[in-house]
Amino acid sequence: MNAERLLMHYEKIAEAPDAIARLRRFILDLAVHGKLVPQDANDEPASELLKRIAKEKARLVKAGEIRTPKAIPALSGPPFQIPTNWRWSQLAEIGLLSPRNEAPDALEASFVPMPLIAADYGVANQHEIRPWGEIKKGYTHFAEGDVGLAKITPCFENGKSAVFRDLTGRIGAGTTELHIVRPLFVDQDYILLFLKSPHFIETGIPKMTGTAGQKRVPTEYFALSPFPLPPLAEQHRIVAKVDELMGLCDRLEAAQAGREAVRDRLTAASLARLNESDLETFQADARFALGVLPAVTTRPDQIKALRRTILNLAVRGRLVPQDTKDEPASKLLKRIAMEKTGSNKPRLFPTADTLSKSDGFDPHLMLPIGWVWACLGEITHVGTGLTPSKVQPSYYDGGNIPWINSSATSADVIREAKFFVTPFAVKECRLKIYPAGSLVVALYGQGKTRGQVAELGLDATVNQACAVVQWLPSFHEMKGFVRLTLEQQYDAIRERAEGGPQPNLNVGKIKERLFPLPPLAEQRRIVARVDALMALCDRLEASLTAAAAVRRHLLDALLAEALAPGEDRELEAAE
Repeated sequence: MNAERLLMHYEKIAEAPDAIARLRRFILDLAVHGKLVPQDANDEPASELLKRIAKEKARLVKAGEIRTPKAIPALSGPPFQIPTNWRWSQLAEIGLLSPRNEAPDALEASFVPMPLIAADYGVANQHEIRPWGEIKKGYTHFAEGDVGLAKITPCFENGKSAVFRDLTGRIGAGTTELHIVRPLFVDQDYILLFLKSPHFIETGIPKMTGTAGQKRVPTEYFALSPFPLPPLAEQHRIVAKVDELMGLCDRLEAAQAGREAVRDRLTAASLARLNESDLETFQADARFALGVLPAVTTRPDQIKALRRTILNLAVRGRLVPQDTKDEPASKLLKRIAMEKTGSNKPRLFPTADTLSKSDGFDPHLMLPIGWVWACLGEITHVGTGLTPSKVQPSYYDGGNIPWINSSATSADVIREAKFFVTPFAVKECRLKIYPAGSLVVALYGQGKTRGQVAELGLDATVNQACAVVQWLPSFHEMKGFVRLTLEQQYDAIRERAEGGPQPNLNVGKIKERLFPLPPLAEQRRIVARVDALMALCDRLEASLTAAAAVRRHLLDALLAEALAPGEDRELEAAE
């Protein structure tokens, strides 16, 4: 059986993205294709089962228990091959659609809203207990053993469906977004696994009708889709095998979670060892961490943690050794003050006592030799922009000056603009055009990790959701260190934002931000080391991506092979 090759190679593909979730879906597809358990010639054929179902429907009609069913249109063609003793049918043929319940109003019954219906196979529905009189009108009816399918997006796509069991009073009602079938002589769990199978869901998605966010599966698709019907005895064997394999998936998932937990602990310990090292032990600790991490790292989020650690070490002065020959940062600040203000008067530097942990610093943190605390506004020009009125066409029509908003900080370098304003708008609104090389910091809005700070790759103006850090002409070399410092401290900076759903971090708070400033020569060494380590992270991330792609391709190939018609089993498009 082709499926056996998948299990033989499972260890090679287990780390593929969503491998276990895909294996679960694959099991359901094997089940409805007739490839999960062998056929038994002694089983009553599905054709005879259909005759018994038709006879039972005729009895119910004669007894007045149901109305005469509508004629069921013939199937246009089978979607795939099935074993010879199976038959293609439809839910409308093998069950009763949208049944109604009759019961006293005082009877306690089950109420099932959509949140209590599970998407995963094998997870039972939950219910609330209510008097039948409260729920009999305005809701979908069902009874013990009925099968329900969520018909609205995204519940259908997610696989929400259930066999209703353990119902109080053996009847229930629930969300109106359900299709219901009451099976006749067909295993309810086999119907359920069909409804959750990728084949049924993927085929049904294009057939949904309605507007975006309110699309629904038509009754015709639910009732009249080709349904692969095995003999009843084989249905029971299929359900038992699916339960067995889903249990195996549970164990594989638990084992994978255990492996990931061990890797997370090893990664966290390695990074903690780096964070706690001093300059005397850093080299040895770095060699240890870089030797261990490639072996235990399997997910991109672990690489992100390594990147954060590198930035943390960089701004604490632990990434490169200090050199007493470097010009101290205190003198650097005096030179900056001379260029910025024309005065070289000494300034009163902030001390550790003036800092607080709310600023993202340890008040007792000792700076490395030659470093000082500095405000961003002291060493750069920090500005912002605004949004010209949208009702003034002269501000935008024919505009050729790039206008940047905070969403652009999702890029490392902003090389193009989506919006433009006119020179008239710049003049009338007093917009500042910032030169390429300036840093843009998102004051509020959405961005990404290591993406809330971006470099302007073009001359541009900005809106009020951005702060722009502009360099003094003689000190543009500080850009690299200041940028990595802003990236390392961005989360702490954002904690000072104020407001509602979109907290605003104003420019003043950016200007006042204190951070440890090293000598200019050491800044160059730090930036060079960070660039080298980030390149190592890039290579590690690329190797993870490549390995994941190989596993994904192998998994795709094995799934395709397992679902292909096999030479070891006689299949046909049964009528």
